[in-house]
Amino acid sequence: MTAQALRRLPLKVLLGTGLALATSLPCAALDRDSVRRRIEAEQPSLEALYLDLHRAPELSFQEVATGNRIADELEKAGLVVTRKVGGTGVVGVFTNGPGPVILLRADLDGLPVKEQTGLPYASTAKATNELGEVVSTMHACGHDIHMTGLVGAARVLVALKSEWQGTLVCIGQPAEERGGGARAMLKDGLFTRFPKPTACVSLHCNATLLAGQLGFVEGFTFANVDSVDITVRGVGGHGAYPHQAKDPVVLASQIVLALQTIVSREIRPGDPAVVTVGSIHGGSKHNIISDEVRLQLTLRSYTDEVRKQTVEAIRRICRGQAEAAGLPPELHPVVKVADEFTPALYNDPALTRKIAETGRGWFGTERVQTLLPTMGGEDFSEYGRTEDKIPICQFWLGIVSPEQNAEALKAGKPLPSLHSPYFRPLPGPSLRTAVTSMTAAVLELAPPR
Repeated sequence: MTAQALRRLPLKVLLGTGLALATSLPCAALDRDSVRRRIEAEQPSLEALYLDLHRAPELSFQEVATGNRIADELEKAGLVVTRKVGGTGVVGVFTNGPGPVILLRADLDGLPVKEQTGLPYASTAKATNELGEVVSTMHACGHDIHMTGLVGAARVLVALKSEWQGTLVCIGQPAEERGGGARAMLKDGLFTRFPKPTACVSLHCNATLLAGQLGFVEGFTFANVDSVDITVRGVGGHGAYPHQAKDPVVLASQIVLALQTIVSREIRPGDPAVVTVGSIHGGSKHNIISDEVRLQLTLRSYTDEVRKQTVEAIRRICRGQAEAAGLPPELHPVVKVADEFTPALYNDPALTRKIAETGRGWFGTERVQTLLPTMGGEDFSEYGRTEDKIPICQFWLGIVSPEQNAEALKAGKPLPSLHSPYFRPLPGPSLRTAVTSMTAAVLELAPPR
């Protein structure tokens, strides 16, 4: 069933929460009833935690208060907690006998976005970014839902420790939005100082799915993400005498157009790739030919081969266009690929199928769907790319209220996307579904012997 079709289901179907568990694919009644009672008992405090986190987002690698709050909550739940892993990251461990080691991950950081939802608990927080600028901050990507869901799952799993066996590792990861937090935690010994996972699981809010729904993608789910800066150089001069200058504005324009041929004419049809020029800046006055123009690009791909091919094509095009313009080598464009690379996220098919089937058992087939991959980025991918090749799965969590969905359908407008200042999850059912789905995944992957 498509997302559009699911958005049009009757409200009596969609208003169910993560606790309104379906019986079409039954699990053990004890497990289901125990989870229902535990989550219902935790729900008021989890919603209060969500509101606290929503009001106080912190930027990437600045999540000091957020990390401490999650650490405190995991300690209260009974986990052994280590703080400041990879900077502001948190690792909580609960050992429950021999068995699999299941890692659950939530991301800590907010975004430099000014919230415009009009909600009574909307963020009014501000922070200083890496450039020294004071900016408004917002959890516009649902990381507050992710963190609260993680805490809720930890509480429930510790309380129901007789229903599973193994080791639970809960991590609060910094700087997902900058693509560096997972690498920082791995570099700081996440898989050596702490129990090495046999599987890594996380969820991510989806701005098109209704609260109470889940979405799964097998294989490539998110793309490689590269940021590229190009400095196009020239020879400045008077706008009235262009023959005495080498105009970098014209050269940059030619480069922008030539870059459009990479995906359409160089990448093999069927291989996903994106080359987007998101920013172009140059010049200062109407009648001055500048000596420099700066371009900022985002590149997306799934495979390492396509990623490499795209970067090489950009370098070749920049060099070729400069030569055609008659610029000497010392004035050729400077192409810099930023260090903040996020690799493609590959959901292990077998693990993903198992968690999706578990979701169908808990929620019913009508609330669990198969989705298409996107060209967004997610550094949860890093946990599956170490030498250990640990299976990972990140699935989608619906967060849209039926009322907001109905308004959007009536107006013929899209729902507010992730990173939008109008992004507003429906907390109650979203949190219930988050806690239930992560708890169910651990119960499935680490059953009692």
